[in-house]
Amino acid sequence: MLKIENIRDNENLTIKLYGKLDITTSSDLEKVVKGDLDDVKYLEFDFSELEYISSSGLRVLLIAIKKMNTQGELIVSNANEVVKEVFKITGFHNLVKMV
Repeated sequence: MLKIENIRDNENLTIKLYGKLDITTSSDLEKVVKGDLDDVKYLEFDFSELEYISSSGLRVLLIAIKKMNTQGELIVSNANEVVKEVFKITGFHNLVKMV
């Protein structure tokens, strides 16, 4: 199960994820990423409540990274050690700023 919370402040968008981002839930996030980023200049994924991310979740993040590379900045905040390890193994830590 995944809960997605969008916090919007003008051109800034924080997407806070709760639960697991995997094959069964990644399509929910993909809808948000494809629909809500058109005028966003600063995108933060808050992973403080994200327990796990799979390759399906990484694919959706890649969509967001590509879009934000042309229009603004993307960061990932508050990732736990499991998520950080997935980012390191897959090389995603080189694609996104993590704080």
